[in-house]
Amino acid sequence: MQGIVSYGSYVPKYRIKPEEIARVWGEDPDNIKNGIFILSKSVPAPDEDVATISVEAARRALLRGKIDPKDIGAIYIGSESHPYAVKPTATIVASAIGADFRMFAADYEFACKAGTAAMQNVLAMVDSGMIKYGMAIGADTSQGAPGDALEYSASAGGTAFIIGKENVIAEIKHTLSVTSDTPDFWRREGQPYPTHGERFTGEPAYFRHTLSAARGIMEKAGTEPKDYKYVILHQPNGKFPTRAAKTLGFTEEQYKTGLLTPYIGNTYSAAMMNGLSAVLDIASPGDKILAVSFGSGAGSDGFHIEVTDNYEKMDVKSAPTMAEILSNTEFLDYAVYAKFKKKIVMGEELE
Repeated sequence: MQGIVSYGSYVPKYRIKPEEIARVWGEDPDNIKNGIFILSKSVPAPDEDVATISVEAARRALLRGKIDPKDIGAIYIGSESHPYAVKPTATIVASAIGADFRMFAADYEFACKAGTAAMQNVLAMVDSGMIKYGMAIGADTSQGAPGDALEYSASAGGTAFIIGKENVIAEIKHTLSVTSDTPDFWRREGQPYPTHGERFTGEPAYFRHTLSAARGIMEKAGTEPKDYKYVILHQPNGKFPTRAAKTLGFTEEQYKTGLLTPYIGNTYSAAMMNGLSAVLDIASPGDKILAVSFGSGAGSDGFHIEVTDNYEKMDVKSAPTMAEILSNTEFLDYAVYAKFKKKIVMGEELE
């Protein structure tokens, strides 16, 4: 048996409401809020980036699982907003948590599914016996150009999963991926903000890949929607995952726990992983979970997960739960938000 041994999440406490962004750009706030079903989004503080978010999530995972960082044999971090273009975030995290010098470490990129790709790699290494434990992290401080539609949703947060064979609380029984060259979203090297392909974003990108991966994993596991207690789908906004879940035959009761985007926005590589973290906070042994990520460009990773009896031995509250994280908020106006996101800089920095 191999799967999730422990987990930890971190979301910045700062928030901004879509109506505050709409006010600045002269948009109808009701149209924006209802169109994307986002009530607020998280904003990183000026001293927060993917490295600091990943470190905090990693420390919480180690604390909750009572795991010695020296036993972590691999750290892979998925993000599309790594602080350095050339210098891995994974080595910063490894050093910060006190991991052993002899270990595997690398950064991953595949838009919003880079973190789940890291999960699959760590799972394979654990299964092969190469490592005892591996850590997969999905974290982002995503970008949206001023006035662009993405500014209403692009947010920040991260989740770390420790995967191993001992004391597994959630067994990953099946996983698969679907992939195609669908240019729905991209950001070239050196550009501060991404570009989106608009009409490619919905049907040919998100829905095609997410639905295919979900159906594929259920076929592989021999299951159907009614067999799952929870479903978590990638959530670029609040509407896409609810529509996809209903299309697949899932109910609101099954998807509402893992649907966090309405409260914290789109955390990109962390989006599905954050949702899974929220579900694990309240799960019970025997619960079946379907989790599917999506990354632009495009692809999806699907997971069939079953909560084990070991879950009852874990002190879930030894690290902040997602409910506790969501309750710690401080709202910003657009001026402070723009300053935090470095949309406003000193004159000499523009030269």
